[in-house]
Amino acid sequence: MIPSHKMRFLAVTKKRMLSLAIDKLGKEFDSLDLTFYPMNTGNPTDVTSYWPGTDEEDVLICVFNGEEIHEPFHRQDFFFINYAYKNSYNALSEKYNNLITINEDECYIGQPFSGYALRKDKDSENVIIIGVLIRKDSFFREYLPTVYTDSDLFRFFINPQTDKFSDEFIHLPVTKDHAIRSLLEMMVMEYADRKEDTQRILKSMLQTLLLEIARRYRIEKTGTVPKSVSEQILDYMGDHSDVVTLKDIAIHFNYHPNYISALLHRKTGRKFTEILLEKRMERAVLLMRNTTLSIEEISAMLGYSNHSNFYKAFKEYYGVTPREYIQ
Repeated sequence: MIPSHKMRFLAVTKKRMLSLAIDKLGKEFDSLDLTFYPMNTGNPTDVTSYWPGTDEEDVLICVFNGEEIHEPFHRQDFFFINYAYKNSYNALSEKYNNLITINEDECYIGQPFSGYALRKDKDSENVIIIGVLIRKDSFFREYLPTVYTDSDLFRFFINPQTDKFSDEFIHLPVTKDHAIRSLLEMMVMEYADRKEDTQRILKSMLQTLLLEIARRYRIEKTGTVPKSVSEQILDYMGDHSDVVTLKDIAIHFNYHPNYISALLHRKTGRKFTEILLEKRMERAVLLMRNTTLSIEEISAMLGYSNHSNFYKAFKEYYGVTPREYIQ
């Protein structure tokens, strides 16, 4: 066991290192190339920024530390997770045409090409925002499986590929002692003291961060409008369409498999296997349209151990093969 005085020393040392890292990235923020370029929409007010990191970076950590933010309304070609580390700020969203407040310990998560602007009037209090920027292609290549098991979160992250003006965001309440805050602090310290293996370490941390965000997202989602048992079962099937069985659902919801089967048929007019096939095929199309994953990789993600079975199921469902569908 580590003596208490050493524990206090380590805590003070970490706090000091974190403070220095935040200060360093805060000073570097002004040097980031966040230039807003005109878009080819015919509207001169439509502007976008492009990946501000180096060609070797897929993950970039930035820190805004200041009293005032007045961005023009803009878009960007990367994913971002903004975390209100200290005090609050506002975000203007085009889709909902409103100004929301991002309070301390809350996340504001945006897609590529989502329209928004950050705002904060000048006062005596600095706001500290930790930003995690993720290159779009890297996200789809490396992190999509992390959010795959939550249908709503999966669609949120994948939708920009087919709808570049989706204008969606996630406003996620967190708590000060939540793992999300601790992970972001570690990512800030790692990026402030960049080394040869920093990208590899950041990518590992980002996997964990996305898992924590997905967990928190599910908690917040379950606290909204109550759903019937049949709706909960259908959601569960969508989230676990790659592995779910009738027995799994019965165990999860504490009902007999026969009751689950009868309930679904009564509510939807379809058998369990028909509903599961529909959810798999819908997700297959999303992956085919929006990612560069191969048909074999997609079939594995959907739970098919043999990709020839996926080909057969897809053709029976859509009337064409996956490759014909893509073309």
